[in-house]
Amino acid sequence: MNGNRWQKTGYGLGGLLALAVLFLGVVMLSNAGLRGLRLDLTQNKLYTLTAGTQQVLGELTEPVNLYFYFSRDAAAKQSPLIMPYATRVREFLEEIAARSAGKIHLRVIDPQPFSEDEDRAAEYGLQSLQGGGGGDALYFGLAGTNSTDGRSAIPSFQPDREEFLEYDVAKLIHELGTPKKPVIGLMSSLSMQGQFDPSTGQMSDPWPILAQIQQIFTVRPVTSDADHIDKDVDVLMVVHPKQLPTKTLYAIDQYVMHGGKMLLFVDPNSGADTSGQDPQNPLASAMANHSSTLEPLLSTWGVSYDPGKVIGDLERGLEVRSSMSAPPTRHIGILGLRHDDMEQKDVVTTSLDVINLATAGALAARPGAKTTFEPLLLSSTSAAPLPAERFSALSDPSTLRDGFKPTGIRYALAARVTGPVDSAFPQGAPTDGKPASGPPVAHLAKSVAPANIVIIADTDLLMDYMWVQMRELLGQRIAQAFANNGDLIANVLDNLSGSSALISIRGRASFSRPFERVEALKRQADDRLRSKAMELQSELQQTEVKLTELQSKRNDQASLMLSPEQEQEVKRFTAEKARVRKELRETQRGLNVDIDRLDSRLKVLNIAVAPLIVAVAGAVALALRRRRKSRGSPATRPSRGEMSAT
Repeated sequence: MNGNRWQKTGYGLGGLLALAVLFLGVVMLSNAGLRGLRLDLTQNKLYTLTAGTQQVLGELTEPVNLYFYFSRDAAAKQSPLIMPYATRVREFLEEIAARSAGKIHLRVIDPQPFSEDEDRAAEYGLQSLQGGGGGDALYFGLAGTNSTDGRSAIPSFQPDREEFLEYDVAKLIHELGTPKKPVIGLMSSLSMQGQFDPSTGQMSDPWPILAQIQQIFTVRPVTSDADHIDKDVDVLMVVHPKQLPTKTLYAIDQYVMHGGKMLLFVDPNSGADTSGQDPQNPLASAMANHSSTLEPLLSTWGVSYDPGKVIGDLERGLEVRSSMSAPPTRHIGILGLRHDDMEQKDVVTTSLDVINLATAGALAARPGAKTTFEPLLLSSTSAAPLPAERFSALSDPSTLRDGFKPTGIRYALAARVTGPVDSAFPQGAPTDGKPASGPPVAHLAKSVAPANIVIIADTDLLMDYMWVQMRELLGQRIAQAFANNGDLIANVLDNLSGSSALISIRGRASFSRPFERVEALKRQADDRLRSKAMELQSELQQTEVKLTELQSKRNDQASLMLSPEQEQEVKRFTAEKARVRKELRETQRGLNVDIDRLDSRLKVLNIAVAPLIVAVAGAVALALRRRRKSRGSPATRPSRGEMSAT
């Protein structure tokens, strides 16, 4: 008996050892065979890279080093709410590194106070978020380097830009993979480079918007009579095109057909347009045409635009002074757009707060257009088009409101146009007897890639007075921005100058999911509470009216004593007030009961159901095992003698 027991014990230990060896073998085989296999089970596929990001990673020719800095201890003490978002960022960066075929080297760093890691984070340009009460510096940013000592950084991850997390990271990787400054071809009929000032006898300074662009990009002038656009121009920026020759229109057309990106400014009444001005003839200057368009290209791209109409807006009109002594007057043609007037799903406008425009036009999609028309800047619903002639020699802006009737339509003042486009010159290059000055380019009747064009129906937003104030500081003129006009232009050029893969990356869903059921319960309870409160207020007003009527009927109105009728009315109101308040408490209590019931259900699902399923599965497995043992037990099997007797 003892021998059999030791034998069974040996079998049991041997079985456990075999299971342990089998488990280790399965783990090793899975690590080797399933390496890189990942499954995204989130509702909005937060960890699934878009095709654009995958293309950016695939185009990398050299490795890129990413350094994710996050001060965990400081965040836990000072800003615990960013901890979940920091986990989201880290996991997303790990996903990018895993999908990069070894091109992305990610390092996660928790910089301790007064350490070399903290000094290096500052050198990379990461922002230190100093907590209150003298807390340690809190770093939550990303730095990157490439093999040529190039550097780029996201100074700090902002939770309000969570939807553009993938775009920001992919943009940083793209910049490190292609460190060359993008080339912006600038074609402008306005004197953005500065012009001769007769009063001073000197050239005026370049517009601040141009100075800002030149800090970020390589700006190359393109003449208004050019017959070709260089292939190395990443973005063509055309400002206020007026009466361009056919050869130039064709050059722009073919630039877009060959995949070129474009930023276009048109205007029905450009304040910076000084053409046609004659100091000797003010009337002729006032009647000069200051509008611009780019037909027939706009129509071919599927865009409708009327250069004779200016959008007036009662809600967004800003107050201006016609003279220093005149009081401020609302000018419905000079608009101050707010954050809600900007497209929140487009990376170029989502982070902007204020955009100022003057005498802007309206853009719309043409019926039957093949392209996709996406508004970026919108007017309010209190807007309507006005004839551009009404703004010529305008001395009193208040007259613009005479007869003004809003249409209830929100007009697009800026838009992005994407998709396949046809050439406005289907028959080929126009013939003027002169060969093109540039290298020969094959004519294309259709675009080789989806076009990406941003159109802004205003040029005045580029002018200084619309967005910056110049100040003197230590003998230098400093531009201090009070609107985001410059940020808008920089964002658009930055977006368009990226690869087509980078441009295709749009906003993603947020990983923070609200408790929609709880919020719905709260809204329902708030509605009931508001209804009860209005009922109580109505009862109070009726009682006050009743008391006043009773007081007016009394002979002795100076007495402070209440009449029997007044006392009865006060008692009735007090009882009614108690009833309504009781119903308010019942409503609030019902809300808490509903929320607690929902909370209990979630706890049961999360805590009890999963272990219960495991327990049931274990019980079933144990029962089956015992059943198999009982069938195979010697006590239940017939002996050989019994079988023979049978």
